[in-house]
Amino acid sequence: MFVIAEVGQAHEGSLGMAQAYIKALAETGVDAVKFQVHIAEAESSIHEPFRIKFSQQDKSRFDYWKRMEFPLKDWKHLKDTCDIYNMEFIASPFSNAAVDLLEEIGVKRYKIGSGEVNNYLLLEKIAQTGKPVIISSGMSSFMELDRTVQFLREKEIDFSVMQCTTSYPTLPESYGLNVIGDIRKRYNEKVGYSDHSGKIETCIAATALGAEILEFHAVFDRRSFGPDASSSLEIDEIKMLVNSVHNISNALMNPVDKTDNSKFSDLKKIFEKSLAVNKDLSKGHHLKFDDLEAKKPKDQGIEASEFQKIIGRELKSDIKKWTFLTDDCF
Repeated sequence: MFVIAEVGQAHEGSLGMAQAYIKALAETGVDAVKFQVHIAEAESSIHEPFRIKFSQQDKSRFDYWKRMEFPLKDWKHLKDTCDIYNMEFIASPFSNAAVDLLEEIGVKRYKIGSGEVNNYLLLEKIAQTGKPVIISSGMSSFMELDRTVQFLREKEIDFSVMQCTTSYPTLPESYGLNVIGDIRKRYNEKVGYSDHSGKIETCIAATALGAEILEFHAVFDRRSFGPDASSSLEIDEIKMLVNSVHNISNALMNPVDKTDNSKFSDLKKIFEKSLAVNKDLSKGHHLKFDDLEAKKPKDQGIEASEFQKIIGRELKSDIKKWTFLTDDCF
C-alpha cells in the first residue's frame, strides 16, 4: 500500500505553512506528501472561472494560482524537508513549465490531475522524462482513459490509474468504489483511489476492494479557508486511516484457508460442547430431544453435533440431571 497525503493549496501560498504540513504529516505514517505546482502564466488566464468562488482576496482564479506559486528555491526546500522525514515528495504539474521545475527539484514520479488526462501536450512532456505516472481518472470516461493508457504504453511509461470522483466533497453515491475493479480488469495495471469525501471510511473501503495506492487531501482543520478544506482529512484522522489501511492491506496479503482449521483444535475443545441430560432420568428411558442440553467443554462425552444419533436410545442405568452422556450410558 502506498499512501499519499495531498497538501494541495492548503498552504495558502505560505512556505512556512507548507513546511508545517510536511512535519505534521510525517507523524501520520503516510508514504508521500503531494503538492500542486501552479505557474499562473503557463497554465491559466484571466478568463479561467473559479470552480468555487471562495476567495474575496483574489479577483480571478488566475490571481489565486499566482498567489499559490513558490519559487524554485522554496520548492527545493520543501522537497528537502520531505527527504528529511523519509517521505516522498510528489507533485501534480499543470503546465510544461511546471514539469521543468519539478525536474530541477528531482521528483521520482508524476501525478496527473483529473483535468490533465486529455492534455497530451503535458503528457508528452512528462513522458519525455521517462518517469512513472499516477493518473487520476476523475473527469474521464473509459474511452478517454483508453486513449491515454495507449499513449503511455506506446511511450513505455510505467503508470497506475486512480479511481477518482471530481466532486468536493464527494457524496457516498458518487464514490465509484465499483470502478476500482473495473480499472484493474480493463488495464491490468496497479490501481488506486483518489478521495475527496473528507471521510476515512472511503479509503478504508477502497483498500478492502483492492486499491494499492491511496490519495486524499490533508488539512489542519476542515473549517479552514480554501476550496478543498471541506473534502479533506484532518491530521488525527489521517493517523487513524493509515493504521487502518495498513491493517487491511496486511490482512489481504495473508488470506485465511477456511478448509484447514487445525490450529483451532485446542480452542474447539474449550468453546464447543458435549451432550448432557437436563433432568434426572431412569434406567430404560428412551432419550428424547427435550431431555438434552449441550455443555462445555467438548471432550466430556458425545459431541453436541451427534445428538440425532442418540435420540430414541435406551439408558442402561439411572442418570442424574446435567450428567454428560457417553457411549457407556446406553
